[in-house]
This record gives sequence, C-alpha cells and structure tokens, in this order.
Amino acid sequence: MDIAVNLVENYLRLNGYLTLSEFEVQRRVKRGHYKTVTDVDIMAVRFPGDVFIGDPHHDGDAELLLIEDPILEIAETTIDVVIGEVKQGQAELNQNIKDHAVLHTMLHRIDWLYGVPLQEVIKGLQRKAIHSAPSCGKGDIRTRLVAFGRSDVIDLNTVSLSHIVRTMIGFMDSHEAALKPIQFKEPAPAMLRLLMKAGFTVEKEPPNSRA
Repeated sequence: MDIAVNLVENYLRLNGYLTLSEFEVQRRVKRGHYKTVTDVDIMAVRFPGDVFIGDPHHDGDAELLLIEDPILEIAETTIDVVIGEVKQGQAELNQNIKDHAVLHTMLHRIDWLYGVPLQEVIKGLQRKAIHSAPSCGKGDIRTRLVAFGRSDVIDLNTVSLSHIVRTMIGFMDSHEAALKPIQFKEPAPAMLRLLMKAGFTVEKEPPNSRA
C-alpha cells in the first residue's frame, strides 16, 4: 500500500471512520470485456457516536479514542461519507473520480443509508464535490470528495498530509499512557510512533525553504 494512503486511512480510522482503501473500479465495455476506470484511494464512512479507548461501561473516566479533529466538521447527528484521492504531491482530485460509474460503484454499497435517490447524490458530487441530504433514519448524511496531499488550504474538500501528521503525533502524545500497550503494525503510524520514541520532532517546512 502507498505510504500516503496508509497515513490517511489510519488518520480517518482514529477519527472513528470505517475505511476501504485502494479499490479498483471496473467498467464493462464492448463484447463483455472490462477495463479499469480508476483506482479509488480511500472511501470512509463515519456514523454518529463516540468511540472509547477503554470500555466505559464500568469506568466513566475512560479516555476518548477519537482525535476529534475540528477540520472534519463532524456533526453529532450526521453520517459522514468520504471518497478521497491521496497524493504525495499537490492535493488534487483525479477527474475520473467524478465519473458516474465510479461514484455509483462506490456509493451503491451504502445506498441504504440515503433518504434520497443515489442519482441525486451523484449529481450533487459532480457539481460541487459535496452533497448533504436526509439519511434513511434520523439525522443527515453528508457525502464529499476529498483531496489529500500538499496544500496550504484545508477545508471540507482538501486536507494536507502535513496537517494529518501533526494531528496524529499530537494524538499519540496526548494519549501516551493509553497507547503505550498498543503495537502499531501499520507502516505510517508505526513510523510516526518510532520517531516519537526516538526523540524526534516533526515540523512543517517553511514555504520559502523549498528548492
């Protein structure tokens, strides 16, 4: 797995998302043959509710597992669906990600969550890269296309990898006691953990220092 994809996937997981990564979307062409339209780097779904490090059933003081990163703008009653493109360079969306077949392939797996026709959601994403609608139950469901990579802008459709690194390191540092027994086996968080144990600090490179 691409190390940047692994970083983004673990960041989303720590924020309470269920994830699917590096998924190839196929399209049927003439004579029954198939071709790959694109690779979707990441798809993530977050349902409302808190996740805890320890079982809070008998201990009301259990620490929250979630990073609760405010830039994700998670709402208490909203399901959040992310379809993402991950770049080690500039954060940008591959135009193929807006292809109807690509969006339908990914979203039909969770179409039961939507209180509106899936076609409406797809058209909304193609127009504005974000769509909000009632869910099939209580609350709403927000679906968005997100570019992860190098960027000076952070919003609902763009998240920089430098922000993710700093946020994950901050989470590991603030929850040191709870995370100490955990063995990080995924490459990206394992490397961040190793750097922290070795005494390294990570700082963002000033823009004017780049070659």
